[in-house]
Amino acid sequence: MAYRDLDFQLNDEQKLLRDTVRKFGAEVMRPIGEKLDKLADPAEVIAPGSPLWEVIRTYRELGLHKRVIPKALGGMLEDMDPMSSLLIGEELGYADAGLAISFGAGGMPFAYASFFPHPKLQEMARAYAADTKGELIGCWAITEPDHGSDWVMGGENPQTGPSVRGIRKGDEYIISGQKAAWVSNGTIATHAVLHVGLEPSKGMAGQGLAIIPLDLPGIKRGKPLDKIGQRPLNQGEIFFEEVKIHKDFMVVTPEMGIMEGMGEVILAGANGGMGITFAGLARAAYDEAYKYAQERIQGGVPIIQHQNIQLKIFRMFTMVEAARAATRRMALYNAVNQPPSGAHAVACKIFSTETAFQVASEAIQIFGGNGLSREYPIEKMFRDARAAMIEDGVNETLALAAVQYL
Repeated sequence: MAYRDLDFQLNDEQKLLRDTVRKFGAEVMRPIGEKLDKLADPAEVIAPGSPLWEVIRTYRELGLHKRVIPKALGGMLEDMDPMSSLLIGEELGYADAGLAISFGAGGMPFAYASFFPHPKLQEMARAYAADTKGELIGCWAITEPDHGSDWVMGGENPQTGPSVRGIRKGDEYIISGQKAAWVSNGTIATHAVLHVGLEPSKGMAGQGLAIIPLDLPGIKRGKPLDKIGQRPLNQGEIFFEEVKIHKDFMVVTPEMGIMEGMGEVILAGANGGMGITFAGLARAAYDEAYKYAQERIQGGVPIIQHQNIQLKIFRMFTMVEAARAATRRMALYNAVNQPPSGAHAVACKIFSTETAFQVASEAIQIFGGNGLSREYPIEKMFRDARAAMIEDGVNETLALAAVQYL
């Protein structure tokens, strides 16, 4: 850190955890993320022998993936206090936001599976907790070609319902349709949390939630998405053609009447995590600018001695601290309160991603011409931050969706 950190109430275990994740971020995540970012073809990112698999294995070996799984199934959910979880998220975002999101999506199906008593779902969660090789990877299969940010708006308009449909036949559901290229881990995932339309006449209110393996007959993948930012994060299409799943894997159905209530929970969870991740990226961009301003000589002195640079630096510092403070307040509240506050989570997602983008932009200005060079990490941070303002819901649409929770 280039400035004093106010985490004065951390206990020794929390400090050790933070420092462990920080070391992993500095020695493994950041360098590998930069290598993956520079690969011309996104297919190279996920190819056998890619350093992507090294970073996933190291993450698993540290046991960080276990924090979303209960102890009874081999995880450490109960041992993970809210502040520790927050520290992990911020440090991962500081190191590489794209990989941090990949790790988060990678655990979603297994965390969801642990909530349901079906033996196969319980075993799915147990196997994930025991996996130190990165053989089990999850994804959140929600976004579709015709449904992206509008998903969070909900409603019962039949024209806005999920395009991926499920039809009940006896003890099975038959699933058909396409998930969009923006599914994180889409082309490498082994399992999915799948949003599927079960009652089309009810629009988004008629959706169900399934937890399924992705090696079933009728499932195909598209090409990895080639995009401007977060290039280490694999994203891609998933196609379903009359895929059969047992009814027990459709864990939420419209008649249960709980999907509407889950809306704020899902909104708060996804956006709260994004807020923490990109508060971390904002801090990383600030640190790079501060360090460079101390090293770069102009007018015979380091540019940190020029008042215009000092003003930029302090403004960036103020923005970063505001984003960190807001996300921490939100995350600590939402961790122990039900329902969580969707409005605060969305506000933090919007504020953190826009802060990360603005701070990275100012950092490029401080770097000058070097800020445009891929030799320095700041241009990657700028691109990663820009992607986040659209990711998991365009910021403007998220704001409109969250107004109802004020």
